[in-house]
Amino acid sequence: MPIEILFIIPSMELLVKNNHLFVKGEQLQCVIGRNGLTKNKREGDLSTPIGTFHFDKIYFRADRLGSMKFIIDSSIINKNDGWCDDQKSSLYNQYIQFPFQESAEHLYRDDHIYDIICVLNYNTSPIVPGRGSAIFLRIAKPDFSGTEGCIAIEKSALIKIATNLTADSTIRIEN
Repeated sequence: MPIEILFIIPSMELLVKNNHLFVKGEQLQCVIGRNGLTKNKREGDLSTPIGTFHFDKIYFRADRLGSMKFIIDSSIINKNDGWCDDQKSSLYNQYIQFPFQESAEHLYRDDHIYDIICVLNYNTSPIVPGRGSAIFLRIAKPDFSGTEGCIAIEKSALIKIATNLTADSTIRIEN
């Protein structure tokens, strides 16, 4: 009779508070939106939404990071990949490919901040136009300057976190 071995991968719980990200007993420097935190996120307000969120998917630059394995769904970022931030579009706050007629962010960038992005399930079910788009856990700029709404940390820490995220992992963003 075969023996079945079941591995239970514990979910990660991340906490963002006071310009730090806390995970598994570690305290990491992080940055949030240039205008701080908000309970009433609006498109373009340069604020990070307060709340508890799961991670929907990871996108990464294989040309820069090589082959990577993740527990949750992932895709390689290609030159035509983007994220719609046009609140009038039916694809608002969703992955798109260029050419694209409406407003959208390019995921394939010259800088390194989107070399790996973990998509938070903020404003995804349902998507409400104007409530904010493209809220990611991503790589911080070298000077750790504020974001347009994302949470950003140092690259090696992000890779370590991203490779351990499960479907049950959460990120809690609080004052």
